[in-house]
Amino acid sequence: MMYVHYCKQCSRIHMLNGHKMYCPKCEQRLTELRIPYMEYVSMDREERELFRRDCQNDEVLEQLSAHYRMYKYSKWYKKLQEANRASQTDAELSV
Repeated sequence: MMYVHYCKQCSRIHMLNGHKMYCPKCEQRLTELRIPYMEYVSMDREERELFRRDCQNDEVLEQLSAHYRMYKYSKWYKKLQEANRASQTDAELSV
């Protein structure tokens, strides 16, 4: 499924498959937006530009953002946790 995300660092809107956490361009943290993919792609160029400008305002961005709570069950999150545990174990062994 496609989701709309906003990167504050790049000031870009990305349409990405799945609930992504990091920008594919600059690797900074993304904000997932509440707007449905089909609604965003049906906007014309001017509407998209206005929407992107709205996202630059922190207060408006907070209202536009969606909070995905199921990330703890996703594959990438489990792999990240395993990698963190492995690096902690390696650090403890080297001490």
